[in-house]
Amino acid sequence: MTEPMTDRQRVVEIDQLLSHVWMVRTFLKHSEEAEEDDELCEVHRTLYDYMLALGGPLKDGDDAKYLKQAKKKLKKLRNATELFLEIQPEISSHTNFQMAAASLKLAVDQVALLVRPPSNEA
Repeated sequence: MTEPMTDRQRVVEIDQLLSHVWMVRTFLKHSEEAEEDDELCEVHRTLYDYMLALGGPLKDGDDAKYLKQAKKKLKKLRNATELFLEIQPEISSHTNFQMAAASLKLAVDQVALLVRPPSNEA
């Protein structure tokens, strides 16, 4: 049986996953398609807002606040991910967009697992 992750371990892992979210956000923000699509702009803004909300607690080393914010804002992050997965085929079928969608989904699914408290604290 493995030991549950500490809050610090969860924060570090979430922050590592968010590096992938950041790269997707940057790709979307600077794509020509974002200039013409309001929904795509909403996706990259929501990804940014999620990470911005966690920046202060991360900088301060406040793991409890970081995890609380990560959980509180998770629904918006998931909704933005679902929206991107829905609109991506209409936006572009290019491999870059397909891989961005897959990468975002994978990272956000993992973040969602990590923001849940360990089973012995639930």
